[in-house]
Amino acid sequence: MQMQFHRKLPIPQDVKKDFPLTDRMVQVRAKRDESIRAVFDGRSDKFILVIGPCSADQKEPVLEYISRLRRVEEQVSDKIIIIPRIYTNKPRTTGQGYKGMLHQPDPTAKPDMYKGIVAIRDIHLAALRDYDFSCADEMLYPENHRYLSDLLAYVAVGARSVENQQHRLTASGVGVPVGMKNPTGGDLSVMMNSIVAAQSSHTFIYRGWEVTSEGNAYAHAILRGYIDYAGRSVSNYHYEDLLRVQALYAQSNLINPSVLVDTNHNNSGKNYLEQIRIAKDIVHSRNQNSDIKRLVKGLMIESYIEDGAQGYGENVFGKSITDPCLGWEKTERLILDIAEKL
Repeated sequence: MQMQFHRKLPIPQDVKKDFPLTDRMVQVRAKRDESIRAVFDGRSDKFILVIGPCSADQKEPVLEYISRLRRVEEQVSDKIIIIPRIYTNKPRTTGQGYKGMLHQPDPTAKPDMYKGIVAIRDIHLAALRDYDFSCADEMLYPENHRYLSDLLAYVAVGARSVENQQHRLTASGVGVPVGMKNPTGGDLSVMMNSIVAAQSSHTFIYRGWEVTSEGNAYAHAILRGYIDYAGRSVSNYHYEDLLRVQALYAQSNLINPSVLVDTNHNNSGKNYLEQIRIAKDIVHSRNQNSDIKRLVKGLMIESYIEDGAQGYGENVFGKSITDPCLGWEKTERLILDIAEKL
């Protein structure tokens, strides 16, 4: 076999024992879980913002960013639920480049998976303990989800993963809302089929166990744009796109029909500043159509302390080392503007 086996890593149960939640943290998370579920099942008309860096790179700037989100949420909490993005795994189209904090807790050092496991749990623990935020992460590797399963408020399945059977089956057993992105080619039937799978019960192999999932009633769609046959970015957040997804939901037997719109990626053509205009456009669409308002539960926004992205070795505090992000001043203005228009 052409692989080197370095060491056996601890199982999630042992890591959770070594790095536990306090009783207060459990209560805070449970309260937030209920508030977020109420949005997806229609009991609450609050708007969700899954917002934060493209990828979490270092603990200090991420927590500084989250401390700022906490102060803003206090101003908009009557209308908005903020779920910070702490994305600790980074999908790579070609497999090359920085793969996230799980792989490299120090972006300048060699991969160290054990240190990575400890680092990603530590940063999610700090967000909940110090700022009362249970956060969002991407389920890039289904078998790793259990390392954070007692901490997360929201899970996303990415455009490259949404057709994968193990992602779909694992999503069906995750105890929080799971967003299924449209695939990179844009076929919405793939996304809708993934939601059907995630909302259904399954028996399958997970981490060496035979398990049965109950089905995730809060699995839903994320629209993130796509790439057409000629390699061009195509957006799918417009009024007509949202009505199309609403019609697809109406033809299905799915419960809790919901959409989050990713304002970056192919929706913005990877022009991060377009996120401001796109976010306002979606809020406007909701205000024009009651069906869209019921369907669109929130947005995903890529944002950090500094505008843009930095190159390798620049070491700018709070500036993305992967995709470009909105800086803090623009982010704060946008959140307040969204709250005013809701």
